[in-house]
Amino acid sequence: MSQYYLSHLKELEAEAIYVIREVVAQFEKPALLFSGGKDSIVLAYLSRKAFYPARIPFPLVHIDTGHNFPETMEYRDWLVNELGVQLIVGSVQESIDTGRVKEETGYNASRNALQTVTLLDTIEKHKFDAAMGGARRDEEKARAKERFFSHRDEFGQWDPKNQRPELWNIFNGKKHMGEHFRVFPISNWTEMDVWQYLFTENIPIPKLYYAHNREVVVRDGTILSTSPWLKLKPDEKPVMKQVRFRTCGDMPITGAVESDADTMEKIIVEVAASRKTERGTRADDKRGETAMEDRKKQGYF
Repeated sequence: MSQYYLSHLKELEAEAIYVIREVVAQFEKPALLFSGGKDSIVLAYLSRKAFYPARIPFPLVHIDTGHNFPETMEYRDWLVNELGVQLIVGSVQESIDTGRVKEETGYNASRNALQTVTLLDTIEKHKFDAAMGGARRDEEKARAKERFFSHRDEFGQWDPKNQRPELWNIFNGKKHMGEHFRVFPISNWTEMDVWQYLFTENIPIPKLYYAHNREVVVRDGTILSTSPWLKLKPDEKPVMKQVRFRTCGDMPITGAVESDADTMEKIIVEVAASRKTERGTRADDKRGETAMEDRKKQGYF
């Protein structure tokens, strides 16, 4: 009898595709939350594999804060056309204009937390009952507590102490009217797994991830890109540095790293040697020890 082996990447791929298909089987109106970052890109390509040659049977949902990197928006529009998938955009600016949320002020102002209201409004407006995301357990301690199928109550809130058990590959998607689930098909992946998968599958990524020259300021040890939304302090002087980004959030809160990794192979080597977490450059995660968990309880991604 011949023996059949799967590499660890193929095992992760098979697990994620199983979860994605399970979502379509169990829920009436699922969606894929798309930030334009590497994790949601992998999730979009896994979704295409899961249903190929048919089209992806659910829309991509992008919560647009209005403070995105231009490279992210350019890539989002390209990918939507490439995959032939529907795009639904929730606008934080619209939430501000209608009084649903109030914009922060000051040097460290961010629209990151404001996304929660826009996201929940978008889920409610389109009656999504499952919202898949690219979060991974190795990213951050609050995300490590999430199940594959993670229940949200009728207010979109999450209770990490009251989650359903997941035995083997049995996922419980039962819910009451108005409730929904967040689903994380690549929960068991690491940052390195994502980079190796992008490389082996030859998946294009935003230019933002590759080393490039950029005007930045260094604030409290974090390298921030200049932009119309970053309010400079009197003593801050922009300088040019060769940087790249490990995560893809809003411009005012997403820190860069100095790097010469201008190819996927160099990025993999750099990530393997790094002793810093990928979210260590995100200013929004530094607001408190439980910053991410607090946001997630309220309905954040």
